[in-house]
Amino acid sequence: MAMHCSGCILKRMRVIAGTYRSRVLQAPKGLETRPTSDRLRETLFNVLSPRIAGAKFADLYAGSGSVGIEALSRGAEFCWFAEREPKATAAIRANVAALKLQGGYAIEDRSVGKLLNAMVKNERAADIVFLDPPYESGDEYRATLDFLAQNHAVILAPNAIVVAEHARKLPPNEKHGVLTRYRLLEQGDAALSFYAIATP
Repeated sequence: MAMHCSGCILKRMRVIAGTYRSRVLQAPKGLETRPTSDRLRETLFNVLSPRIAGAKFADLYAGSGSVGIEALSRGAEFCWFAEREPKATAAIRANVAALKLQGGYAIEDRSVGKLLNAMVKNERAADIVFLDPPYESGDEYRATLDFLAQNHAVILAPNAIVVAEHARKLPPNEKHGVLTRYRLLEQGDAALSFYAIATP
């Protein structure tokens, strides 16, 4: 979930499947937020399902953390959440507390860049990276995808994939360094771009 549409009051969301199926998730109210819709989240995880069990997952621009929590519910081993909006990070903390998660996650509440730099420094690699900046923030898409591409040898596990949620009419570039889009799924005004490291 990323900051996007003006004046939205968010309804409560539910975990779609897995250990925490049907559990209610809190979302921050009164913010300019745009949650990843349940339908798009289900589409995303239908594609990711063969890769989730035991995966290390990064939920960037995480909002309420619904995507990362969905990954944990479906068997991901670990999830990094990056979100700097205080009310949104409070929602993430409330959600993981309500689910009684004792470990298997970390929350970076300063910025996506802080998390990614820490992952590089500590040589922590993700199997799946999901990013959902504000749709209009082309610079955020470019900076994050370029950073992942430039540091792929450290920050991305072998055969890792990167998924960007974006406006259907504002897709990120097809290529960002070694990352190449191999699949595009459109759903209403939203879309998902799937990237992998290009093989020589």
